[in-house]
Amino acid sequence: MSITVTRILEFDAAHRLLDHKGKCRFLHGHRYKAEIEVYCPELDDQGMIVDFSFIKEKIGGWIDQNWDHNTILHPGDDLRYTQFLWIEKAPYIMPVDHPNPTAENLAIVLANIVALNLPHQLQLDKLTIWETPNCKACLDYDGG
Repeated sequence: MSITVTRILEFDAAHRLLDHKGKCRFLHGHRYKAEIEVYCPELDDQGMIVDFSFIKEKIGGWIDQNWDHNTILHPGDDLRYTQFLWIEKAPYIMPVDHPNPTAENLAIVLANIVALNLPHQLQLDKLTIWETPNCKACLDYDGG
């Protein structure tokens, strides 16, 4: 038997996609939703596999520090060098192995963050990034 739980975390961020032919090449924002599903073969003494607040604190804390109310940019985006006097938070620069801040690449980056922060008995099963209420990227996690 294996039990899964899902925690949903929401955040607001801006991005643009380099070399995109459509409107997404322009800087714009989204209300993102991350669905994080973890599993474990057995329950703990309290009848849980993980306290939902653990995921909120660990993963939600990382999202708050890095993505929430921020601009997420490709490492080659010239906007990363733009200085806006009213911005106190440096933009989040995507890793070079997944550079364009697409929903798919955000899912990969966040899945790796989740996997690094879970207790050893838990495993990430699935991670979904909703970019809009109608568009999502789903990642079935296989450990790397």
